[in-house]
Amino acid sequence: MTTDTPGGADNAKSMSIIVTKGSLDWAYPPFILATTAAAMGVDVTMFFTFYGLPLLKKKMDPQITVLGNPAMKMPMMGMHMGMPNIAGMIPGVDGMATTMMKNLIKKKGVASLEDLRDAAVESDVNLIACQMTMDLFEYKLDDMIEGITLGGAATYMENALKADINLFI
Repeated sequence: MTTDTPGGADNAKSMSIIVTKGSLDWAYPPFILATTAAAMGVDVTMFFTFYGLPLLKKKMDPQITVLGNPAMKMPMMGMHMGMPNIAGMIPGVDGMATTMMKNLIKKKGVASLEDLRDAAVESDVNLIACQMTMDLFEYKLDDMIEGITLGGAATYMENALKADINLFI
């Protein structure tokens, strides 16, 4: 989606996304938005920090937590059934909810997070791992997928200040 202005300057659209959450339900939106934008010719940067950083690990295993998620309603028995917050206190409920969601994703033909992440890499989305978070949680670069860059807030800001769209997810 690159256009030339009368002066001949490149005027490509750009987007930055701060990814701060790594649960299964919070991991989908940034990857879907990033890969869709990249497919539309938008230059995309994703900055993974705090709990979003594990989404860049080679072995990604995001879970769902029902605690504090009152809007979570799963299609079961022909209706949409909500899980009360108190259910999150019961051991095994998060694992059950994660399994149910992964089965629903597969049944409905939704791309896996791994596939979306691979698509982001193949689409040249700039994946930045927050160096401070890497240090804080004692992650090593060897823990992460190939093709990422390390950077901090200044690295993110360099991209965000030029971006047409900035999202915090």
